[in-house]
Amino acid sequence: MAGKFTGQVTAWVAETKQRMEAVRNMAVERVVEVAQTPVEAGGNMPVATGFLRASMRVIRNGALPMQTDNPGVGSFNFDAAELTAVLAAAGLTDVITVVWTANYARPANYGARGRPGRKFRDLAAQQWPRLVAESATQLQGQVQGRQGVSIYQGGAI
Repeated sequence: MAGKFTGQVTAWVAETKQRMEAVRNMAVERVVEVAQTPVEAGGNMPVATGFLRASMRVIRNGALPMQTDNPGVGSFNFDAAELTAVLAAAGLTDVITVVWTANYARPANYGARGRPGRKFRDLAAQQWPRLVAESATQLQGQVQGRQGVSIYQGGAI
């Protein structure tokens, strides 16, 4: 009898951990989506060439990357593959850091030389509690009645 109970508790803990990771991952993706939304689409990310958006890096338990200089020519596209890969490998206790490495990321966010900041990062981060709650609610609806099923596979931004 104790063996069956222990197995049930172990399974419950594993499912709970999986669900917590799924909520965290979904909320991270959503906060990144908010931060990366261009001004022209109703967000706060200034986009001229796309270099700032494309400079976003996601780190798991690591040191922050170096700043990168804008080459000044061309156009750049954001690719969410790095975010998806880092989240897929991240455990519940891992620290996930999202950073923009463009050498003008701080001035674009905070403002400089009389130019107001867009606060793309700050305004997105302020939404974290709401995005976690919404992710938890959405995932809860997905798992009701489906025990032991993987609940979140990651999404596209």
